[in-house]
Amino acid sequence: MNKITLALTTSLLLLFSAFVVGDDRSDWPSSMTVGTSSQGGTYYIYGSGWANLVNQKLGTNIGAEVTGGPVQNVSMVQLGEHDFGLVTMGPALEAIEGKSPILPGVKHDKVRALFPMYQTIFHVSAMKDSGISSMDGLEGKRAGVGSAGGTNSVYWPRFFDLLGYDVTTLEGGSGDQAGQMQDGLLDAFAFGAGLPVSSVSQLEAQSEINVFSFPKDDIDKIVKEYPEISRSVVPAGTYRAVTEDIPTVSIWNFVVVNADMPESLAYEVVKTVMENHEAMLKVHRSAAETIPENVIYNTQIPFHPGAVRWFEENGYDIPDELKG
Repeated sequence: MNKITLALTTSLLLLFSAFVVGDDRSDWPSSMTVGTSSQGGTYYIYGSGWANLVNQKLGTNIGAEVTGGPVQNVSMVQLGEHDFGLVTMGPALEAIEGKSPILPGVKHDKVRALFPMYQTIFHVSAMKDSGISSMDGLEGKRAGVGSAGGTNSVYWPRFFDLLGYDVTTLEGGSGDQAGQMQDGLLDAFAFGAGLPVSSVSQLEAQSEINVFSFPKDDIDKIVKEYPEISRSVVPAGTYRAVTEDIPTVSIWNFVVVNADMPESLAYEVVKTVMENHEAMLKVHRSAAETIPENVIYNTQIPFHPGAVRWFEENGYDIPDELKG
């Protein structure tokens, strides 16, 4: 093959590739949204940073939306109101089974998993001068549990009821509630998210706090009652107040999409996130767990075909029953 023929062949291949890419993206939405949570929570920081990364890499136009959290996000994805949703496994599974408090009786059969995010790690913070440093100290107190419809507003009341703690739970934005605790309007902030929780870190920068979680017997009861909950720790150094690992519980987070999302879009988003780990770490420290190995922590939500294709191309098996 002479140089002229080779150059012509190469040009035609490049031109053909350009048409393929163009056709492949012809059904991509011109703009998209991702449901996150209240400002100040890890979901909002992670979702905004993640959207910016994908936009930079793929030339998309994805915007982060402030929401009430996972319970709302999964229903918005089911209805097609949001293209992406950040969810924890418990609320997502309940919605799939038709037990969503937002759309009761509606089985969320169009929700598909995309990729693993990180663990939501439950823990409690209180002002040091309050003297509250353990779960027993919450008896008869007021604890903020984040936004209505969020993972925390769902699970903390369940935990307190299961364990027999008399705690009044109040809902609100995570940033607001950390400030309310500092102002004495709340006695504690019972929360869970990817660590560190920015509103708690910001509070600790101004005041001394205590950080604690459940005693061992309580942890045993929780994981027995709720199979979606796992044993975990708040690692030493997460906050200045945490000088050694604190045993606790956690629940996994995944990004979900509607089944109607174009396969090529879902594939390229998963590829972008899974193959740019260092960039994801700059979004939030919790993205250390946004790695393909953690795909195993979804055992019940069907995966989008685009996600299945990327994971299987890269050596990660997806069970047949989870291929949506």
